[in-house]
Amino acid sequence: MNSDYQTHSIYYTSKIATALPKVNANINLFEVTEAELQKISTLQTPQHILALVHIPSKKEVNSNTLRNTFSLVLADVQDPGNFGTIIRTADWFGIKTIICSENTVEAYNPKTVQSTMGSLCRVNIIYTPLLPFLKNIKLPIYGALLNGQNIYKTNWGKEGLILLGNEGHGIGKELIGQISVPVTIPRFGQAESLNVAVSAAIFCSEISRK
Repeated sequence: MNSDYQTHSIYYTSKIATALPKVNANINLFEVTEAELQKISTLQTPQHILALVHIPSKKEVNSNTLRNTFSLVLADVQDPGNFGTIIRTADWFGIKTIICSENTVEAYNPKTVQSTMGSLCRVNIIYTPLLPFLKNIKLPIYGALLNGQNIYKTNWGKEGLILLGNEGHGIGKELIGQISVPVTIPRFGQAESLNVAVSAAIFCSEISRK
């Protein structure tokens, strides 16, 4: 797998010992009991295997690295399940980078990691102060707002940033001023709002159709 993450060790139980794939010789393999795996896992019911992985070095982000592609920008997303689902969705649609505000939930929160179902290793997660970043970026910024142009009629072009806001408060006023194109998902029913992970999926789907 092409990834910046390097696996240090793999812990597994006898139930999957015969199903283990061949791994790099530098990876340590340890067979453990189910009780031992329970102690080192954060899950109530571990899935018989656990990997210890080195977290990659922090990456810098700028206009040049984001050219000719679309990236997601998350402003203070707080729920680890939502964040994990967004990462997994981005991976599904081929989006390689997610830029996060410093107040966005930690990517290595156990619930986030679990929700990504492995996609965390294939998506670049970058934390940075969003206001100076958006002020200096030379790319179109599409903001998910309640009042904006219809997402299904939006001309996406070939590159840009998709800005998504906090679950309860949306996008802050200071960031709204940086949006180039406000975009809304039209409502046909009576729900007050959409879950941020669902909104991210709809935006990713529409971008992939361009």
